[in-house]
Amino acid sequence: MRTIVCCVLLALTATTVYAELQNMQVGGELRIRARYWDNVYSNGINGPAQLRIPAGFLPARPTGGPVVSRYDWDDRGNDLKFVEHRTRLNVRADYTNDVSAFIELESYDLWGEDFRSNYVTGADARAATGNDVEVYQAYIESREMWGYPLRLRIGRQEMKMGKGWLVDDITTALIGQSHDAVRLTYDTNAFSVDAWWSKLAENSPLEEDGDVDFYGIYATYKALEPVDISLYWMYLRDARSLNDTNFVWPIEWVEDLLGLDDYDPTNLHTVGLRAFGQYEAWDYDLEVAYQTGDADQVGFRFKPFGYGDDDAEYDSWAGDLEVGYTFDMQWSPRVFIGGAYFEGEDNRDLSFWDWLNPFDRSDASVSFNRLFPGKPYSAILEIGQDMSNFYQIRGGVEAHPTETVTAGLTVAYYGINEPFDWPPYVTLGRFRIPIAPALSFWTKEADNEIGFVTHLYAKYNYSEDLYFKLGWEHLFTGDGLAEGSFTHRYGLEFSGGTDDENANYFYCETGLKF
Repeated sequence: MRTIVCCVLLALTATTVYAELQNMQVGGELRIRARYWDNVYSNGINGPAQLRIPAGFLPARPTGGPVVSRYDWDDRGNDLKFVEHRTRLNVRADYTNDVSAFIELESYDLWGEDFRSNYVTGADARAATGNDVEVYQAYIESREMWGYPLRLRIGRQEMKMGKGWLVDDITTALIGQSHDAVRLTYDTNAFSVDAWWSKLAENSPLEEDGDVDFYGIYATYKALEPVDISLYWMYLRDARSLNDTNFVWPIEWVEDLLGLDDYDPTNLHTVGLRAFGQYEAWDYDLEVAYQTGDADQVGFRFKPFGYGDDDAEYDSWAGDLEVGYTFDMQWSPRVFIGGAYFEGEDNRDLSFWDWLNPFDRSDASVSFNRLFPGKPYSAILEIGQDMSNFYQIRGGVEAHPTETVTAGLTVAYYGINEPFDWPPYVTLGRFRIPIAPALSFWTKEADNEIGFVTHLYAKYNYSEDLYFKLGWEHLFTGDGLAEGSFTHRYGLEFSGGTDDENANYFYCETGLKF
């Protein structure tokens, strides 16, 4: 596949094109957001996780080690709050023959990171600028190639496919995402086709074939009223080498003979369909996707006896649906209902016979991989858009009290598809005391209720370029979230806390484009 892409690239760039600078534009954006989480994190968004179940209480169970969690769902620790600031500055140079170049610099900071003076002693120092400015985008673009509506982009660039459900140009509202990629787009009034190859990790010369590459084709048919239809195939190949052991040759030969420590590259194929559009006052958007392929990078994590699951495979479905109706009346209220589903696995329990069998090799737990999504379903539950093995049912209303103000309310219910099997325990206050941890085949399934989430927000567009937004999200914590299951990090991280306190998230933000 890589050879084909390179040949196409060479063919497209083989002809020397003479171009002169015609126009240059400078632009950018400033965005600032204050955020506050209450009763959610134990040590920050990506802080060190806290122990929930020691590995000694899970003998022979394929949990990937001790069970830990970043979440606490209690009011005993400190809350999390910060102000984030994103600065973008770009330059576009347009040349003759429909050729252009685009470069964008970015700086993402938290307020207080770079202050230069110590007020106690008066000592001044240089700012900590090690991670401030990055080249966020830098690509060459050629349009209307050979007289066709064909566009070629080569370089670091944002990529958003469809509504960004699986591939988006953001990871949060303020943090962007760009690919080092070659992207070819054919776009007409009737249909459009995107084809790309992006390099996610380069490991040469440490490994001959140890890179991570992402390919895809995304096609949309736009001439079928009142619905547009998109079909896509995405392929992620991760060839980084994996080894459970590094023994001398005779033992490695025996491992090969027994089929142990024999990991192949991860080959994740995602095929999907999206149907969306509007008919009179109705709007609708349905997207479904299926994943298949080798999941060795996931299987490597599950090794209760020293060897991982080198036969792990992707085999899961996901979907998202929303239907809305806009009333022709004052404020133009739109009501909507919808839901989402991400299939998950939890093979972290043992049968009695598996527990007795010293040669048992447990299966990995492989849930739907959401690739590179944008908007989270909940800022409390998945700030990194990293939940899988869950489902959601939602409904709400949006309205426009004035031409410049938008307000909305969403209510959503979340549940777990495959709950975790706990060792049986009794509770003493906020502590869980295991009854018989050595008998790891004896388990108790966790509750499957994550809880209800409400989200209320208001946005004021002062002008076309400047906006202000306020929001509040509240979580009514369910028993399944307090007990915990593997729903985060695409079903590979535990979500359980030490209590079942309700949680809150408040935010206010502003942004200006220029």
